Amino acid sequence: MAVEVSVIATSSLGDRSYLASDGQVAIVVDPQRDIDRILYLAGEKGVRVTHVVETHVHNDYVSGGVELARITGARYLVAAADEVGFARVPVSDGDRVAVSDSMRLRVIATPGHTFHHLSYVLDEAADGDWEAVGVFTGGSLLFGTTGRTDLLGGRHAHELAHRQHASARRLAELLPDGAQVWPTHGFGSFCSASQADAPDSTIGREKAKNPVLRLAAQEFVTETLADLDAYPAYYAHMGVVNTAGAAPVDLTPVTRADPAELRERMAAGQWVVDLRHRKAYAASHLAGTVSLGLDGPMSTWLGWLIDWGTPITLLADTPEQVADAQRELVRIGIDRPAAHATGTPDQWTAEPGQLRELPMADFPALAAAQAGKTPAGLPAPDVVLDVRMTNEWKAGHIAGAVHIPLPDLPTRLADVPPGAIWVHCGSGYRATAAASLLANTGRTVVVINDKFDQAQPAGVAMADQA
Repeated sequence: MAVEVSVIATSSLGDRSYLASDGQVAIVVDPQRDIDRILYLAGEKGVRVTHVVETHVHNDYVSGGVELARITGARYLVAAADEVGFARVPVSDGDRVAVSDSMRLRVIATPGHTFHHLSYVLDEAADGDWEAVGVFTGGSLLFGTTGRTDLLGGRHAHELAHRQHASARRLAELLPDGAQVWPTHGFGSFCSASQADAPDSTIGREKAKNPVLRLAAQEFVTETLADLDAYPAYYAHMGVVNTAGAAPVDLTPVTRADPAELRERMAAGQWVVDLRHRKAYAASHLAGTVSLGLDGPMSTWLGWLIDWGTPITLLADTPEQVADAQRELVRIGIDRPAAHATGTPDQWTAEPGQLRELPMADFPALAAAQAGKTPAGLPAPDVVLDVRMTNEWKAGHIAGAVHIPLPDLPTRLADVPPGAIWVHCGSGYRATAAASLLANTGRTVVVINDKFDQAQPAGVAMADQA
């Protein structure tokens, strides 16, 4: 059987893990913490996991490598230069790892995303020799971009950007144009300098498309550092956990909270998070809660917004949704929510006065309101609040809008000017989260539940970008 590489996508975090097999044994690359998905896939394919490899100590999620290696008995390959608190097989540049008669790995040092980052070339036996099928690039060479170089601190960003350029060039020189590129990041992860420009790629395609392979070193460094935006605050905790080695996952159900307990938790300053879709939240929700629907990157924004360690209670339609949220949260090291409740908002309170609505509108409604024709039932906008990230704002924004990126809002609520607020983001997801935070302070808020690219066509005046 030819070597087969399967993708295990974690779209909520913008990452991919991989399982490469020859029909008998398998290699797993950069596993997420919820390893049951990998074990299921290996079982479905009838292969035994013999090698687990890490391209780097991850900053955006908790690795499942330690536990996966323990359960399967696999050899756990980690950069020799990384000082870690668990047993591993230390590997370095130039090492060759025999996996089976038909598969082997070649270890290539590709510093840039981190100092000790490794890539792994997957070779397949062919006519008595070996040929490169592809390369697992982690946070090095991505689809049309590279991994960002500032996650270890701004003081290292310039040096690591130079190394990232050299590493990508080295991979391009070592491998044939037809070799597949299998990155971990680039699909929405803030570990990526920019987003992937394709669903798959080869070395040849990257030579033609990727700025790191088209620009001179200094030009690449200048360009990539200029485009970096903020990254989630919880990243500060991921490297620490991954260096020590994460504990096994506990996804068993958490205790159920009654209405009195929900009130007590909110009164104590804990977070009660409503996982329902934002439209359901807008129609009716428990006052004091925060909207972070499961239909979006809930764990990324929750992990970014909270003070780390704050107890979290989850509200959802069904127990299955709570279970899905628990799975999302363990991936970033939030292991056990404090409590949960399911059902409908009227089941979460004994007092009808605790239920609240959140008005929603679209960009045509904002254009009408700015023209003095506010739609019935909505307050006229005194403030238009843009909670997108800085790079999004720089690319274009509404004239006169106030800009506070969502991650900054919890500590900058007092900076929002007085009056009725109409809040928007790129689609409505972040705007609803922001509106819930603002409403919890007593502000009058309208959510613009619309795609930002519809603002100008709707007649909303845009700022002059000249």
